[in-house]
Amino acid sequence: MSVSLYYTARRANPLTGSESAAVTRIASARQASFPYEDEESLYVYDPRAAEPGTVLDGSTKMPFDPGRLLPVVAHVLDSLTELRRALPDADWRVHMDDLDVEWDEAKGYELPGMRDPDLIAELAAESDR
Repeated sequence: MSVSLYYTARRANPLTGSESAAVTRIASARQASFPYEDEESLYVYDPRAAEPGTVLDGSTKMPFDPGRLLPVVAHVLDSLTELRRALPDADWRVHMDDLDVEWDEAKGYELPGMRDPDLIAELAAESDR
């Protein structure tokens, strides 16, 4: 069974040209800096297929390798933080299956422990077994 991170931004008005360019720039830069070629990164769906009122949506399947999980989560949530700051007036929902990822104005999107070096090392060691 796989776990995915889902993200949606909704608002009444469609993206402006400059907002659309910012989304493309951020998504491209974040995908290019993703640490693993063989894992899913930030994936923004085609906006032409979006439901009315949806200005951005996408998903990322989380890796099965426990040693890669937290680096992937951190990278994708940092990407979503940057995107949300580019579209601050949208109504955002970010969730990992049934778990909502809360927004913190100062930190952005984070999950507890996602940057904990001891936890990251422990999960990496577990995947080496």
